[in-house]
Amino acid sequence: MDRKDEQVAGEHAAGRRADGGASRRRGAELEDAILDAAWDVLVEHGYHGFTYEAVAARAGTSRPVLYRRWPQRDDLLLATLTKFWQPIAVPDTGSLRDDAIGFLRNANADRAPTITFISVQLAGYFRDAGTSFSELRHTLLPPGRATAFETIVAQAVERGELPDVPRPSRVVNLPFDLLRHDLLTTMRAAPDESIVEIVDKVWLPLLGVSGAPTA
Repeated sequence: MDRKDEQVAGEHAAGRRADGGASRRRGAELEDAILDAAWDVLVEHGYHGFTYEAVAARAGTSRPVLYRRWPQRDDLLLATLTKFWQPIAVPDTGSLRDDAIGFLRNANADRAPTITFISVQLAGYFRDAGTSFSELRHTLLPPGRATAFETIVAQAVERGELPDVPRPSRVVNLPFDLLRHDLLTTMRAAPDESIVEIVDKVWLPLLGVSGAPTA
């Protein structure tokens, strides 16, 4: 059996049900099943247990099927993280402050478990690849998509809350970076007062905007 025949055989093996019948998983259905299995392996065994063998066994397929789609293990890892790292909706409340606080609250509720998990389970990946969580986050963003706070600032410019002037990316994205720092440092969700403080005491003054409205 040559390599191509082996790959085709792997595809058929991937489609066998436990009862011996052939469900013929192919294309997107097969890929989804593999990525679901890959996520389970990553959660249970971390980066060093994230192997072709483990993922293929969990998915009920063969290693050649995985190699053909993701030639390198890190290709499979990034595809897995991309599937499960869903973007958080950006609020458009009509207020820069409310948009920022609303997004951080959503991120705090949604991302706290994921960021904690990634920081622990992918420590080996960050070390071996010489990368960081911040770089991984940018990699997972769809090409050309603005970050959440770039979108929030753009909305404020359109409303006339902010002048249309260049701003350093570090300043624009500072709120999420500070929230992520809190999550990674404490390994738990940030208290709401920290979120409000990030926006009112740090970020808005940097943008030249006053913080919380006075009573």
